Amino acid sequence: MKNVTGSMKKSNSQQGAEETSPSQLIDARIEELKDWRGETLARVRALIRQAEPDVVEEWKWRGVPVWERSGIICTGETYKSVVKLTFARGAALEDPSGLFNSSLEGNTRRAIDMHESDKIDEEALKALVRAAAALNMSAKASRSKK
Repeated sequence: MKNVTGSMKKSNSQQGAEETSPSQLIDARIEELKDWRGETLARVRALIRQAEPDVVEEWKWRGVPVWERSGIICTGETYKSVVKLTFARGAALEDPSGLFNSSLEGNTRRAIDMHESDKIDEEALKALVRAAAALNMSAKASRSKK
């Protein structure tokens, strides 16, 4: 795992210990939410890991969970009424199931806003994650050939 670029404050009992990993920070975020948003974030995290077992978890921009494989796949932001998965290169992805429902006007990103009563189409989400990772890996491969 990579080191954290930003970290949560540590209690006195934690000082001197290793820096908190991104995965631990994501665990803490899920725990601190204590509602449907934490459950939803935990569920999409599990689906992302199932879809891409080699995914790397990061913690960026002062507290945003990020999943990467040869670049950012998506971020997982939590707001008062929505959990938002933003796919960094979502505009370049096929979305046959119509999961993208936010940030549709942009040239690069696409997002999925999940509300409390929404049911997650798990297979479609995993397919989207795999496609995003494949797109990142193909872009990286073509950059390395130059």
